[in-house]
Amino acid sequence: MRTIITFLVAVFTIGMVNAQEFKFEKETIDYGKVVQGTEGKRVFEFTNIGEEPLIIKQVISTCGCAVSKTPTQPIMPGKKGKIEVSYDTKRIGGFSKMFTVMSNAKAKRKALKIKGFVEKSLVAAN
Repeated sequence: MRTIITFLVAVFTIGMVNAQEFKFEKETIDYGKVVQGTEGKRVFEFTNIGEEPLIIKQVISTCGCAVSKTPTQPIMPGKKGKIEVSYDTKRIGGFSKMFTVMSNAKAKRKALKIKGFVEKSLVAAN
């Protein structure tokens, strides 16, 4: 019995050491104050610091006003990847939105955040 437990612990440990992992340059992007209707696109950059290809399976947003574009190809060890996010800046006021990154990394879920404040445009409509 002791041998079986030792074997299982060893297999689990080896699996964890060789698992994929990524490191984001920033986990929160602060838009600051932006004018209504301006470009709402930003980019989360990350590096695969694991030893296996990293696959981003899905990125889930907390709101339809914030959308993402994920890499379609695996990110190889040591390489960089990007997740583009976009917020609908037609909505006036403060915002704070979360994205959940689903991947084959050691931590299957990773939370990313965007925040900021959209100010009303001063340009008069004709």
